[in-house]
Amino acid sequence: MKKTWQIFWHVLFWVSIISFFLFIVHDNSKMTVQRMLVIFGIYGCINISLFYLNYLFFIPVYLNKKRYSMYALAIVLTIALYGIGKYGIGLLFKEDVLMHMKGVMIGFWSYFISTFFTSLLFVFLSVVLKFSSDWFLNERIQRDLENQRLSAELAFLKSQINPHFLFNSLNSIYSLAYQQSENTPGAILKLSEIMRYMLYECNDNKVDLAKELQYLQNYIDLQKIRFGNKAYIDFKMDGEVTNQQIVPLLLIAFIENAFKHGVANNSLTPIQMLITVDQQHLHFYIQNKKHSNNRDAIGGIGLNNVKRRLDLLYPGKYNLDIRDEIDTYTCELSLVL
Repeated sequence: MKKTWQIFWHVLFWVSIISFFLFIVHDNSKMTVQRMLVIFGIYGCINISLFYLNYLFFIPVYLNKKRYSMYALAIVLTIALYGIGKYGIGLLFKEDVLMHMKGVMIGFWSYFISTFFTSLLFVFLSVVLKFSSDWFLNERIQRDLENQRLSAELAFLKSQINPHFLFNSLNSIYSLAYQQSENTPGAILKLSEIMRYMLYECNDNKVDLAKELQYLQNYIDLQKIRFGNKAYIDFKMDGEVTNQQIVPLLLIAFIENAFKHGVANNSLTPIQMLITVDQQHLHFYIQNKKHSNNRDAIGGIGLNNVKRRLDLLYPGKYNLDIRDEIDTYTCELSLVL
């Protein structure tokens, strides 16, 4: 199908070119129908055949392989043979090809030099077309490869989120179970709701902002169960959530880090979180007091993951400000939805 379209566009191009020149000369009283047929029919086909001989054979075999001397020799010999052939055909149609308006016949060398430059023009056009089409083809291939690479990278980054979140949540539930807390069944149920969202709602590139915010609320509720309802977070929402959409699982890493590395069980220094939205923008703010003894021994992947996903999915449409101060850790994300 692709080759069929290529042939179609090439045929359309040559028909258009020939029709254009026929339109220019059709009012010329000196240009008879037979002469137009000879010049645009026979000689047009000869020049077009030279065009494709260079386009399909000489360029791939010699020029693309950097065999420049062989290419130059092939072109010169071919144009010379074409010139001799054209003059031979011209002898068959002297009145239409080789005769001046004054009735004097054009000599071989005069005609050969003239047709040499005509043939050279068609060779040049074929080189331009070949290298232009190859350049556009290579650009398209590079774009496709880059898109495939980015898709694979995004899939990998997203695949990291679930194990990372599950690892942290299971640690929390393990602590409850170890303490034989009555909140353990509720924590497991809350985790199942969260995992259901992650498995079945997050397959699209974007999800409803309302669902993503509910997912964040479920995570906060799970953490409150973990802390025995002694997890203090000042969560405020400003703006109206309607039909806005957001890349799924984008904000959770900030909240995870606030609970993991911050002081969450002190009512005097609660985790502060503010989400402000309008129809096209989202501003996310979170701040927590740092806990010197609460460190991730393995080393977190969450924030690095988020930064990379923002670079890929919101290029030029976000601003992330992270302030790691002595006593507090603050993250602010401004996002064009």
